[in-house]
Amino acid sequence: MIKRLAKCVREYKIFAFLSPIMVTAEVILSVLIPMYMADLIDKGVDVGNMEFVRSMGFKLLFLALLSMLFGVLGGVFASTGAAGFAMNVRKDMYYNIQRFSFSNVDRFTTAGLVTRITRDITQVQMCFMMLTRMLFRAPTTLIFALVAAFRINGRLPLVFLGTLPILGVGLFIIMKKAFPLFERVFSLFDNMNTVVQENVRGIRVVKTFVREDKEIEKFDKVASDVRDTSIKAERIVALNNPLMSFCMYASMLLISWIGARFVIQSEMTTGQLMSMISYVMQILMSLMMSSMLILMLTMSKAAAKRIIEVLDAEPDIAEPEAPVMEMKDGSIEFDDVDFAYGNAKPCLKDATFRIESGQTVGIIGGTGSGKSSLVQLIPRLYDVNQGTVSVGGLDVKEYDLTVLRRSVAMVLQKNVLFEGTVAGNMRWGNPDATDEQIIEALKIAQIWDHVSQMEGGLNAAVEQGGSNFSGGQKQRLCIARALLSSPKILILDDSTSAVDTATEAAIRKGFKEYMPSCTKIIIAQRISSVKDADKIIVLDNGRINGMGTHEELLASNTIYQEVYESQTKGGDFDEPN
Repeated sequence: MIKRLAKCVREYKIFAFLSPIMVTAEVILSVLIPMYMADLIDKGVDVGNMEFVRSMGFKLLFLALLSMLFGVLGGVFASTGAAGFAMNVRKDMYYNIQRFSFSNVDRFTTAGLVTRITRDITQVQMCFMMLTRMLFRAPTTLIFALVAAFRINGRLPLVFLGTLPILGVGLFIIMKKAFPLFERVFSLFDNMNTVVQENVRGIRVVKTFVREDKEIEKFDKVASDVRDTSIKAERIVALNNPLMSFCMYASMLLISWIGARFVIQSEMTTGQLMSMISYVMQILMSLMMSSMLILMLTMSKAAAKRIIEVLDAEPDIAEPEAPVMEMKDGSIEFDDVDFAYGNAKPCLKDATFRIESGQTVGIIGGTGSGKSSLVQLIPRLYDVNQGTVSVGGLDVKEYDLTVLRRSVAMVLQKNVLFEGTVAGNMRWGNPDATDEQIIEALKIAQIWDHVSQMEGGLNAAVEQGGSNFSGGQKQRLCIARALLSSPKILILDDSTSAVDTATEAAIRKGFKEYMPSCTKIIIAQRISSVKDADKIIVLDNGRINGMGTHEELLASNTIYQEVYESQTKGGDFDEPN
């Protein structure tokens, strides 16, 4: 785990290298100071030699200032290296997430990925900073202080060695009990993030249905779970402090009592006893730092494990070894295709059909019939479980993913606009699009009249999520964005549901004039949206129930007849202009 994360240090290796050097220098100076203190007491204070006291005092002041300088530099280098390491881990995680297929994101969940790239990395960053300092400070202090203590008296330092088994057993029990709880805490944080994101995104629905109390109750429950589990883990970890305090004070009392007898018996001087106490304090502090480091590693292990899961996750959809870099046309063919999300029940079964390049095809069916799943297989947002999806005469798995997805523009059910400007959002479709091209696309999508009246026009502000636009306006902006990519295949996944029939008809008319050679697939609930399509596919429970023109399906397909009759009787069917 450490070896994998160490690859993320990269250009910050120099800081990770310099910090231990500074820490070692600080430790050496802190070990020298008690030696000089002993001389100051024995050769200066006890004999009344003030000249020696002044001289030694200046030396001690210089050593203390130099030790402080090395300590500050060690802290600066450690914090810089840790911050840079965390930045690299975030970059690597974010880069890999961008490579994820939809199924990868489904597996980790959005809230889980957010927690891993924020809280988990912060936890590991703190651990990295402690490692670069305490990992060297603790053993270095222990070794140097032990050597110095044994030089003063070979028997007295043996006292605190008896505390080592107590500390070792105690730490082992604490680690064994705490680690599973910290793993659970991180998982509960994912759940809490999910609740928060769901509530914030749907806050308008929450307020519309006056569900604030229920949402608060839901959040309170998951927050309480986080609190209770955290308390259990922290209670176990908190045992470390009293354990260390007991060992420290017991050692200090024993050394003070035994050391005082040595002084009385003239086996040690007063200054040597003072130095011995200082060294014992340093030794015990190094043991305390070691225990803190072990606990930090225990807490960070769960976070590091979750981070590495994302770093090492391979996208379920891989690039071919020799990818095709050009798409001939927009023809589409499904050959005996089956598809399911993970281990769930198949949502598509035995799908077989062909769409010629330039055709307009409508797809209609009830909720859960597999309409969205079917079109998401065309740009390889998911891979089929069985069968073949071909575009331009080639299996989609043979194309370079960038080439494939730039040739297939999708306007999804959930229309997403990003904070910025109208023009900035439009250039997601084509970064090099001119203002004139953007205006033309907005006109085809029947949204230019609204944009032109906004303050700033193309530079009008788009708030986060496009909250300053209505549902129908967002749909039309997303359609315009897709048009700018000049795709060979355009897929509208129920993306005109919030648009009135007259405007929808004008958009379809614009498609015919602006992009006649582009294959257009329209998923819709209204028959008026697909009535004039060259071909209409009727889906039912993941299977193709019927296929043909509007007239053919009206004459032969029961499901299509029922939908048509329900819409015409209910007044929902309007003849397109």
